[in-house]
Amino acid sequence: MIQHPLSQIHPEAVIAPDVEIGPFVFIDKNVEIGAGTKIASNVTILEGTRIGEKCNIFSGAVLGGIPQDLKFRGEESLAIIGNNTTIRECVTVNRGTAAKGKTVVGDNCLLMAYSHVAHDCIVANNVIIANASQLAGEVEIDDYAILGGGTLIHQFCKIGAHVMIQGGSKISKDIPPYVIAAREPASYAGVNSIGLKRRGFTNEQINLIQDVYRILFQSKLNTSNAIVKVLETIPETSERELIINFIKSSDRGIIKGFI
Repeated sequence: MIQHPLSQIHPEAVIAPDVEIGPFVFIDKNVEIGAGTKIASNVTILEGTRIGEKCNIFSGAVLGGIPQDLKFRGEESLAIIGNNTTIRECVTVNRGTAAKGKTVVGDNCLLMAYSHVAHDCIVANNVIIANASQLAGEVEIDDYAILGGGTLIHQFCKIGAHVMIQGGSKISKDIPPYVIAAREPASYAGVNSIGLKRRGFTNEQINLIQDVYRILFQSKLNTSNAIVKVLETIPETSERELIINFIKSSDRGIIKGFI
């Protein structure tokens, strides 16, 4: 461990030998930090935090803070950060409550400056959360989603895989996979075709996704009837099933179509 003399580390913290720790860093007990991780100055890492390998934690970040939830009673819980994840200046990630017991940020994520991940959130892999975006409690974000700067997400909302959200959006409904969410209130603004192409989706796959959403958002059918029509008219693929299963499992309901 390469420790600056002005840092303070609890003797029970488990830290890989090559972790770099800058000045004025505080690391509490019951913390684990993986190999190759770099921690800049003035970072606070509190009890219950688990940080993977090759992460970069920038100045002022606070990881593992107790939940901002009045139901929290001091129960043991975790804040888990995956491998190769970058956490920029003044990001906060709170640990979980009894609801899930953990807050998770996956591998290869980028949390930009001043963003907040609240208790019991589950952020999957390769997610980008831009500056000053705020996730309320128990939000779930699937792989490769991108949140534009200043996005506000209501508690319990779910964001599907490969979604792109316009900066400054206020999200109070679930956003199904592969779409762009924009406007006010946030609504369907098309398929994230550029992002999908960058990740290797074929034109055939993208066209099928667009066909599904034409039925769901532009056919003037209610959601239940639109799902029936999708199942009857669109060939079965993994993309179709991901969309349908997401909508069927949505507790808050999904965003609206074109306004």
